[in-house]
Amino acid sequence: MTDMTNGQVSFWFADMGGLPKPRPALPGDIAVDVCIIGAGFTGLWAAYYLKRADPALSIAVVEKHFAGFGASGRNGGWCSGEFGWSREKYLQTGSRAGVIAFERHLRGTVAEISRICAAEGIEADLLQTDCLTYARSPAQMQRLRESLAEERDWGIGPERVELLEGAAAAARITVPGALGALVTHGVARVQPAKLVRGLAAVVERLGVPIYEDTEVIGIAPHRVTTARGTIAADRILRATEGFTPSLPGHARDWIPLNSALVVTEPVPAALWDEIGWQGAELLGDASHAYCYAQRTREGRIAMGGRGVPYRFGSGLDETGKTQAATIAALKAILYRMLPQTRGLRLDHAWCGVLGVPRDWCATVGLDPQTGIGWAGGYVGLGVSTSNLAGQTLADLVLGHDTERSALPWVNRLPRKWEPEPLRWLGIHGMYQLYAMADRHEAHSMRAQTSGYARFANWLTGR
Repeated sequence: MTDMTNGQVSFWFADMGGLPKPRPALPGDIAVDVCIIGAGFTGLWAAYYLKRADPALSIAVVEKHFAGFGASGRNGGWCSGEFGWSREKYLQTGSRAGVIAFERHLRGTVAEISRICAAEGIEADLLQTDCLTYARSPAQMQRLRESLAEERDWGIGPERVELLEGAAAAARITVPGALGALVTHGVARVQPAKLVRGLAAVVERLGVPIYEDTEVIGIAPHRVTTARGTIAADRILRATEGFTPSLPGHARDWIPLNSALVVTEPVPAALWDEIGWQGAELLGDASHAYCYAQRTREGRIAMGGRGVPYRFGSGLDETGKTQAATIAALKAILYRMLPQTRGLRLDHAWCGVLGVPRDWCATVGLDPQTGIGWAGGYVGLGVSTSNLAGQTLADLVLGHDTERSALPWVNRLPRKWEPEPLRWLGIHGMYQLYAMADRHEAHSMRAQTSGYARFANWLTGR
């Protein structure tokens, strides 16, 4: 533990040889057709699809740090194409057919990202596989059954989602006490920093400059003010996800929830024989304070979960450094899910933020009057969702009337979060209730979600 790296953005950059040298900053005042704020997945996908559709467009991407500094270079590498939000909430702004189309487009992002990586020469350790969500209590197993029933009600068949019982689930990955696992087919594992850096290089080759070390200090109709100069633009796309509250005027639009990961040393072959996990599946569980994990290219285990869930005033971390208590909690989750790993060294720990709207549903849109567009609020599902967001933003900017531009997340504007200290109290209260619910369910034989969790969901509108 003493030699473990903490922070330095993420292990994924260490895996690439260290943090990248920043690109040049904005040289001064410029004018372009489209200015994109944020060089993460959302902004880069938008630039990619815009430039592919109309090579004559002048586009500039501005980034406070470097491409991939935020969640795009820190996440768990789940490219899932998953619809992880409330269908009922999207029915408020769309039809059942629209929600079904939304899900279909999301599922298609896995193949689309794989296609572009192959076509553009992006080496991102992408491997198409399954996602296994394990249940280790009767209440968790009941939630998996309810999830499967909902999928069937929405026309999602076994070619996408199926449920494994007991021994069949344990045969995939040896998770002790597993009662079953929900299997989602058609997902992929990626090395996220390789994907975002590779995408940035492709966008540059297409003729889009990325100005790094360029902090945005103001956004107005058709004008972006930075610490390095002013950008006049017909269209402005805000692609700042969990960093959005740091922009003037956006403090309560979304909140930055923290997530953290640890990664082990490479796992010996004999230990993999004990664990199983031979398909490099994405691994999660059905607890309320859920975990997410992947088996990396070189045979490490990256395990993620919630750390300190929210910093007062929508505060952000410093280059990914996380708390000792969070590292200990993640280590405990790793040992709980995979006790075979108790002798392994942890090599790296880090954290980052994800954007959460007040209704916990992702959104994308463009205001034609101001020329300002946005996308985000992915609630931890950004690797694949950002690709669809980029495609949709391109449609909206170009004025293309497509099925994507009419999906029910387009131009959805949830209400703002409460002022402090109410949102700090609400979010921390939610996670305390979830922890109590998990403890209660672990010692109960009832196949029913704890009332603590139901109250937490009500309290925060999940």
